Amino acid sequence: MAGFFHTLLKPDHEETSERSQIAQAANLLQVGEFQLLQLAYAEWHGAEMPAALTDGLFSRYMFAGEVPIWARQYARNILELDRQGALDDSRAAFHRYDCDYYRAPAEGKRRFAMAVILIVFAMAGSIAIVNLGDRVTATSVLPPFFDEESLQPTQNGD
Repeated sequence: MAGFFHTLLKPDHEETSERSQIAQAANLLQVGEFQLLQLAYAEWHGAEMPAALTDGLFSRYMFAGEVPIWARQYARNILELDRQGALDDSRAAFHRYDCDYYRAPAEGKRRFAMAVILIVFAMAGSIAIVNLGDRVTATSVLPPFFDEESLQPTQNGD
């Protein structure tokens, strides 16, 4: 248990080289360690990790420091791909458990650009129309709005 708190205080410190490999591979893929375990399980077993196995695996990994063989092998493969320069950490397969990982398709980017251009033209057109209107010389920017004509003295002497 003391090792657990030591790791919490110094996250870059791992007690075993196996856990260190898992942490390094997870960092390279920009995912959490448990997500890396999920990816490793799915690749090794060809199916998603069952919910019944999740709690036990997590407890053994975090508290007892047990790293399954399939997770070690997966981490080694990721580290080897990185050494070879062949690791593409943005592959969607690595991020299928991320709830906020999303890449906008090219069509979405074009639509966004067109919407921005439309808004810019609408704003510029509005400003141009306002500037083409009657020129009223206001005495202040804040209410009440008086123009210079309404403040001229009247001819009655009032």
